[in-house]
Formats: sequence, C-alpha cells, structure tokens
Amino acid sequence: MTMDGAVFETILATVERTIRQVPEAVPFLSDWPESVDRRICPPTRLEVCDWLNRLAPPAQTADLVAAMVAAAPMLQWRQTYAAVDFGADFLKRYGWTEFIGLRGPVPSTSLACGVLLLAPGLTYPSHAHQAEELYLPLSGVAEWQKGNADFVRVRPGQVIHHAPWVPHAMRCGTEPMAALYLWRGGDLAAKSVILG
Repeated sequence: MTMDGAVFETILATVERTIRQVPEAVPFLSDWPESVDRRICPPTRLEVCDWLNRLAPPAQTADLVAAMVAAAPMLQWRQTYAAVDFGADFLKRYGWTEFIGLRGPVPSTSLACGVLLLAPGLTYPSHAHQAEELYLPLSGVAEWQKGNADFVRVRPGQVIHHAPWVPHAMRCGTEPMAALYLWRGGDLAAKSVILG
C-alpha cells in the first residue's frame, strides 16, 4: 500500500497546525520547508505499530493522532538502533516515522519532523545527539529525564526541549506513548550516542 498524496498532505497540515500552536517551536519553524517536492517512501511496518490502536490522546492532539493511526499502514516506520544497542525486546517496542527530513516524504536538510512511538513498559536509555530537539507528547503519560535530574511524569501537550548534546531518557508505564518530534542542527540522520 503506497501513501495516498491527499492523506499525507492532511497529516502534514495537521502536524504544522499543531506545531504552530506551540510557542517553544517558533525557532524550529524558520526551517519549515516551503517546497512542494515529495519523495516516495515505501511503507514499512514494525511490531510496535500493534500499539497504535491503543493510543488514547486528549482532545488537543486527537486529530493528529487519528490521522496518523489511519495512515499508519502507508507510512515508513523505522528504527535507528539494532539489537546490539539495547536488545531485541527494545526493538519490539520502539519505532518512529518521519514526515520531514532526510528520509521522510518532505525533503529537508535542516529540519526533521515525525512521530516517535514507544510501547508500554519500555525504557529508552539515556542518550544524546548533536541536533536540538523538541518533543510534543501526543498520547500516553510517560516519564522523561533530562541530564542527571530525576524522571518527571509528562502528559500529552507538555513540551520537552533538549539542547544539543543534553542527555535524556524516557520510560513508559502502562500505556503506549506517541510524541511528535522536531530536530534541527547537525546531521539529521545521526545515530544518538548511548549513555545509559
């Protein structure tokens, strides 16, 4: 099943509308691509996608989550890591899809935007990367850690910002978590440095 152009444009418009309501995203929007060019990204599926139908977003992010879930079979789901990094169980519970960037349907060398999906019970160990990062959780309450601080519960709609090379980690409780992400600066395809 290939991505229907109208379906993707609806997701992209919903993503942009959502991001434009987030004051912390303003610096990232200067890199928002103007081009109408699109690349073909053959769909792929990961085991973590089994959790998509269990997402329970609040009203403020429901439109975006519904559009993503409906389009999920047409999206290219990816993983940055291999079993040697965090183990095979981690890979069953982790994945992401990119809308904008070096690998997504909308080409950009200065901005990456997509959705991270984590299954219940997963801990994403401490890691860091050159890119500045903004997360907007869309569904699922998870705990987030920045640097050496304690883990803090973050609800959908609460923005998380990581400056370049700031270590961070996440852990999910009993529900899956989906979070919209924005990356800018550095190599947008670089693998994170694993710290924990």
